[in-house]
Amino acid sequence: MSTDIRIKKGLDLKLVGEAQAIIAVVSRSQVYSIKPSDFHKVTPKLVIKEGAEVQAGEVIFYSKDDEAVKFVSPVSGKIIEIKRGEKRVILEIRIQADAQDTFVEHGKNNPNEMSADQVKAHLLASGCWPFIKQRPYDVVAHSGDSPKAIFISAYSSAPLSSDVEVALKDKVASFQAGVDALRKLTSGKVHLSVNGKSNSILSGISGVELHKVFGPHPAGNVGVQIAKINPINIGERVWVVAPQDVAIIGDLFLNGKFDATKIIALAGSEVANPQYYAVRIGAQMKEIVSGKLASDNVRIISGDVLTGAKVTADGNLGYYANTVTVIPEGNHYRMFGWMPFAGADKHSMQRTALSFLAPGKKYKADTNLNGEERALVVTGEMEKVMPLDIYPMQLLKACLASNIDKMEKLGIYEVAPEDFALIDYINTSKLEAQEIIREALDLMIKEVG
Repeated sequence: MSTDIRIKKGLDLKLVGEAQAIIAVVSRSQVYSIKPSDFHKVTPKLVIKEGAEVQAGEVIFYSKDDEAVKFVSPVSGKIIEIKRGEKRVILEIRIQADAQDTFVEHGKNNPNEMSADQVKAHLLASGCWPFIKQRPYDVVAHSGDSPKAIFISAYSSAPLSSDVEVALKDKVASFQAGVDALRKLTSGKVHLSVNGKSNSILSGISGVELHKVFGPHPAGNVGVQIAKINPINIGERVWVVAPQDVAIIGDLFLNGKFDATKIIALAGSEVANPQYYAVRIGAQMKEIVSGKLASDNVRIISGDVLTGAKVTADGNLGYYANTVTVIPEGNHYRMFGWMPFAGADKHSMQRTALSFLAPGKKYKADTNLNGEERALVVTGEMEKVMPLDIYPMQLLKACLASNIDKMEKLGIYEVAPEDFALIDYINTSKLEAQEIIREALDLMIKEVG
């Protein structure tokens, strides 16, 4: 039996280049990369040196603030470079991969026969713990905490994002094992949300409370689902895990190995044949996109177009990314672009283009901002795409003022940067709302904890 979640506020941004449900294997990268910056607020402490040989699943560094949380190599090979920035901050660990992986063996285990402490210790020792993130603050969960509930959103509503149904079609048993393990970590429920418009392959998963989600993006955001199911109050913690990461956790228990393989969607208007590929976490982007792009003047994004990070062809797939999106670079300008209705090929929620006449049309979006930041905030604009029961404009103002009391009253504990991604897209003032929220959450971590 399931509980429906229906969202009315939001926006489905329809873009050209959706990935076809075909899965291929990407050529093995020569070099893989782990970036501590993927794990927000984690200060790494290295346990290896340049030149060291590592196995897949071997510990590379741990968190200085929570030493039980370990981060491991996605492949076996040799540490060829440790990049550092100012004040010797670790920027990247580069691993030259072997032709074939050798794994650290953790042993097969049945999570149903293990205690909560045993499951937690197994996840921490194997390097699977960083897949578990905490709300509030959207950071890696602290190993000493106990959440009131765990949430898994198996419905991605972001534009051109990876379809969970495709990515997990051969991983249902692993997903079930991952759920069985996660159930041990909370005295509350494990909530699983799926697309309400289709018959999900995960509908038969046991040990979860199933929710069918309906509505436009950001209906698939786990923060929206938490707010509808079991909102976060001051002092409370909930944990969230992405569905493919649940399957990786399940594989650990079923096979005794840390297998960092994911099924990612290579999508976007500049991809010749958008489809899915099996890759390892940290793979080189050039191996993923080489020979697959329709042009050279492109923006490669590790993630979706609303929340992903810009990378170059020499960069690497982000640790949590399940999508690689390629769209045209916005380095061109339109004559009289400020004029209303100046282009039939542009999408706008504000009716400054003709897109409202063709609501089902797909668009070839680029990275052009079509303007710069303005000293203007249109009242009521942000609320149209914010399904959470908060006042987004007022919360952003409180964040900019670093007013902790107001931020608490206006719902800072309920949000993550991704919940403001659509506001980045539609707001007339061109504010970087996600950046503002991230800085505010960091302030809350520092001042409140």
